[in-house]
Amino acid sequence: MADAASQVLLGSGLTILSQPLMYVKVLIQVGYEPLPPTIGRNIFGRQVCQLPGLFCYAQHIASIDGKRGLFTGLTPRLCSGVLGTVVHGKVLQHYQENDKVEELGPGNVPKEVPSSFDQVIKETTREMMARSAATLITHPFHVITLRSMVQFIGRESKYCGLCDSIVTIYREEGMIGFFAGLIPRLLGDIISLWLCNSLAYLVNTYALDSGVSTMNEMKSYSQAVTGFFASMLTYPFVLVSNLMAVNNCGLAGGCPPYSPIYTSWIDCWSMLQKEGNMSRGNSLFFRKVPFGKTYCCDLRMLI
Repeated sequence: MADAASQVLLGSGLTILSQPLMYVKVLIQVGYEPLPPTIGRNIFGRQVCQLPGLFCYAQHIASIDGKRGLFTGLTPRLCSGVLGTVVHGKVLQHYQENDKVEELGPGNVPKEVPSSFDQVIKETTREMMARSAATLITHPFHVITLRSMVQFIGRESKYCGLCDSIVTIYREEGMIGFFAGLIPRLLGDIISLWLCNSLAYLVNTYALDSGVSTMNEMKSYSQAVTGFFASMLTYPFVLVSNLMAVNNCGLAGGCPPYSPIYTSWIDCWSMLQKEGNMSRGNSLFFRKVPFGKTYCCDLRMLI
């Protein structure tokens, strides 16, 4: 019980700290660019014409709504985080209790210990079920969070309170509105999880020497690296999910010119791929000018 409470508190703290970052990220994902490009330097130190990064974007939001405005959508996101942590923990606890019952086979004979590969499959499957259950239950709060943020673009106040937002979505879209963008989000989570655990297993089994004294540390590093790699590969699912959650919901940020009206998440994926915008919002610092966008940028300063 204490462990679950500490996880909820830690998760809530990280959610509060990361809220301005997510706010900026979501606005960039829907194509909102209120600031013109500036002359900056890329990671190689070369002068380039690039869009303002996280801090400039956050300052722009704060100049309009104040510093408190950077935490728009925090309440439903906190609800989502707390509820997701509880559901995730309950599902895993259910599997652990089943393991205790099945530890001994018929006649109190210990069951055969599964191979490391079978153990990875078993643990990954259970983690997938726990994450999927948490995502399914918390997705309505995720939709409200995104729409609360995106209404900054048109200066609307349609999704302000949590209860009012729930009533608005149900009245205008029915129950299906609470699950807009759910499929690509679920697919992204599942693919990312299996990629991460499979790559980590291959690296730990075949690339690392089991005789090294720092073996456990190396395995933890490999898990982190493969997790980052998997999240990069599955980022398009995150982008498509967020765009579908706000698409055609009555907000300026979910309609042209910021976003076309998509018929399905596959249509959204195809259009983004055609435009070359599958990584839009992935970087918050070294941001190149999006494909098809034209800005007034004094290129003479680059000479």
